[in-house]
Amino acid sequence: MTSSSSDRAAALALLVSTGFLIGIGFPLGKLAAQAGIPPAAWSFAISGGGALVILGVILARRQRIAWDRWHLRYYLVAGSLSYVFPNLLIYAAIPRLGAGLTAIYLTLSPIMTLTISIVMGLRRPGWLGFAGIALGCAGALTIILSKGELGGSADFAWAMAALLIPLSLAGGNVYRTLDWPAGGRPLGLAMGSNAAAALCLFVAALAWDGAMPFAPLLAAPLLTLGQIAVSAAMFALFFRLQVVGGPVYLSQIGYVAAATSLVIGTFLLGESYAFVTWMGGLVIVAGVVATTLDRGRK
Repeated sequence: MTSSSSDRAAALALLVSTGFLIGIGFPLGKLAAQAGIPPAAWSFAISGGGALVILGVILARRQRIAWDRWHLRYYLVAGSLSYVFPNLLIYAAIPRLGAGLTAIYLTLSPIMTLTISIVMGLRRPGWLGFAGIALGCAGALTIILSKGELGGSADFAWAMAALLIPLSLAGGNVYRTLDWPAGGRPLGLAMGSNAAAALCLFVAALAWDGAMPFAPLLAAPLLTLGQIAVSAAMFALFFRLQVVGGPVYLSQIGYVAAATSLVIGTFLLGESYAFVTWMGGLVIVAGVVATTLDRGRK
């Protein structure tokens, strides 16, 4: 196997495994909502628990953690864009839209990542690129106008607000690549970003959910520990994928995550979606295929 083919195989393995772990988080988030855990507290458990587990790995390997201004800025901005804003929206939206439908929004991340790259002058797309963006917008509109789970009634305002999930993730994808600190290591950056996110989420949980926002976490220890284990493994792979694949390739974890969440939501949580919802997802996939095949200049 040549070096280039080996790199592609490694990137694909990281893409599938990272997306699968993210996809598991959506059904777990629905179970957390059913257990009465507020979104901010649940998001704090994900980032805080993940940061502690990764910190343990770093200390065991006797690696150094960077705390200079560049790294601190990276931790705060990357943590906010990649974890604080999207996770608060995701776990607030899941009870209202369903785990599967909320996960479908992740499939818009590659198109929004490309759009941000175009706006910032990082890429000049051809006609396929513009067609892909148009298809992605059409698919998103179809999903927003759908009714969510069959037998349910998706809130239109929440369906619109959920568009901020892939937008925030796309911004994080581009930022992490552009501002990657010199000498930055994936594990150290994952730990620092999640620690910064956990601090923000701790304050948010106290501000929004009262004096005892974390009590429900202690009432569901197995669920909480399971999510922490999944998150820690995902974060460790996520930043490695950022190095190997770059922002646009990494953004395609949304497909794997959405497929995983839809399968679990449908077969284990009893979710069911209308035909128009599935069609909207397929239109988004078609848009992403078009942007992937686009030969525009970087």
